Amino acid sequence: MIYLESFYMPSLEKESRYEYSSAYPFNMYTKRDFTDIHFSNITIFYGGNGSGKSTLLNIINEKLNLQRKTPFYKDEHFDKFVSFCKARLAIDEITDDEIKIPKNSKIIASEDIANYIIDIRNQNINTSETKEKLKKEYLDVKFTPYKNSGLSDYDYLKKKSETMSITQSEYIRRRTKFVRQHSNGEWALKYYDVELENDGLYLLDEPENSLSPNFQIELMDLIIECSRFCGCQFIICTHSPFILSIPGAKIYNLDKSPVEVCKWSELDNMKLYYDFFKRHDKDFED
Repeated sequence: MIYLESFYMPSLEKESRYEYSSAYPFNMYTKRDFTDIHFSNITIFYGGNGSGKSTLLNIINEKLNLQRKTPFYKDEHFDKFVSFCKARLAIDEITDDEIKIPKNSKIIASEDIANYIIDIRNQNINTSETKEKLKKEYLDVKFTPYKNSGLSDYDYLKKKSETMSITQSEYIRRRTKFVRQHSNGEWALKYYDVELENDGLYLLDEPENSLSPNFQIELMDLIIECSRFCGCQFIICTHSPFILSIPGAKIYNLDKSPVEVCKWSELDNMKLYYDFFKRHDKDFED
């Protein structure tokens, strides 16, 4: 499914009339003659550090006003650049109207994953502290003699009755929400599994962060499945060879000047991987 069909950024000739034409992010794309982007159902921005691929995702996100969880800090130059950009939505072939971008569409940044993992850890730390207090409470209630002094002791009586019928661990379990421990990679993958809903436009900024190769392959499969069967469109910044290898993905190589659409096997980093493993092919044959 395609919701965003193309995106236009200001050209060198037009931006030169703006007094901050040499400021970020004006100076990132115009020198590489990168003004028009045409999207497929999975579009990938590839490039080295400083190539502007993450900035480009944020520009698109700001123009479309999609959901985001982690604040993005911008200045007047960024806002001015975004104001010059134009987004063209896909057209419904039956009604001939623009296809609306679903409300659940969003950008998912690396910081979102990190904050999610930190929140879970903090929750478990707080839960552990609470569990120690509940252990003491269980023993105090269970073994302290009870004297009935009226209805004011009703809540205490309920607790005492409960402690007499269940174990300490069950008493604690009913009062806490301890999240089972997982690796960072497992939590990151679970995050994407929850956040990627049917029928949405998703901007993913280096989603391979925190993911081991096997989890990157699982994420790749999830992206392919959501694209083919769940009405999703993806725009992704990545270095991951697994995600770059997605069949049919359109890859913009931001390391080229002018920027070019390339096959994943033509990218410099992929050639490095290939040459490295080729030099060590005997190690895998033994």
